Amino acid sequence: MENGVLKVEGMRNENDVNKVLHALNEVWGVSEVEVSLANKLVTFSYDEKAASQVDFLQAVKDTGFYIKEV
Repeated sequence: MENGVLKVEGMRNENDVNKVLHALNEVWGVSEVEVSLANKLVTFSYDEKAASQVDFLQAVKDTGFYIKEV
């Protein structure tokens, strides 16, 4: 298992947090997702054989948010 961190811009409330949580939990191979609204950080674990950085970025972008740093 690998760990990933994304800085997500545009999250304003718990509804936004839940959207990002749901999106990343739907990516095959992702587990243990945590979102910090205050820091705009998403941390997660994933199976590097099942998912890649492109999958995470696309999942978050599809929810309407932007990745500031990867």
